[in-house]
Amino acid sequence: MRSALKHLKKDPVLARILAEAGPFTMQYREPKFDSLVRSIVYQQLSGRVASVIYGRLLEATGGEVTPAAIMKLRIERMRKLGLSGQKTLYIRELAKHTRRGKVIFELLPELHDDDVIEHLTQVKGIGVWTAQMFLMFALRRPDVLPVADLGIRSAMKKAWDLPELPKAAEMEKLAESWKPYRSIACWYLWRFLDGPAAL
Repeated sequence: MRSALKHLKKDPVLARILAEAGPFTMQYREPKFDSLVRSIVYQQLSGRVASVIYGRLLEATGGEVTPAAIMKLRIERMRKLGLSGQKTLYIRELAKHTRRGKVIFELLPELHDDDVIEHLTQVKGIGVWTAQMFLMFALRRPDVLPVADLGIRSAMKKAWDLPELPKAAEMEKLAESWKPYRSIACWYLWRFLDGPAAL
C-alpha cells in the first residue's frame, strides 16, 4: 500500500485529497454470490438506504443470501423488503444463472478484469458498473476506473475544478498517471466527495 500511495501522490491534486482523507480503509467482501447481490441492491441508491434494504433481504433469507434462499422468496415478499421490480428480477436472474452453472464465482479470481466483466454482464441487470464494483470490492483488483460512476465523476469535477462532469475519455486521460492503482484513487475520490465519515 505504501508504494501505491507514493505513486498516487505524484498527482498534486490527488496528493492533497490523500492527505485530507487519512488512511486507506476500503472494506472488502468475499467474491461470492451474496456480494454481487449486494452490488445490485446498491445500484442508484444512497449507501444508507441500500444498507437497510440489504439488511432486510439478509434477514428474509435466514442470514445467508444464497441462490436457493433467493428462489424460495416470493416476488411479492422481495418487493416488500424495498426492492424495486427490476432489482427483484435481476437478483432472481442471477440466482437462476448461478444455480445453472452459467455464472461460476469460483472461476472469477482467475480471470482478467475484462473477462470478469464479460462473464457477469451476461446476466440481465448486471451492467459494467456493477461488475466493476465486484472487481474492486470483492476481487480486490487495484486498477479499476468506473467511468460511469456519478460519485467519481462528481469528485473529479470538484477536485479538478472542471466546468462540467467529465466524460469517459476525459476521466481516462486524467487518471492515466494513476495506473496501476486507479481503484485506490477512486476510493479516495469517493471519500473526498462524501466527507470523512462516509466510507
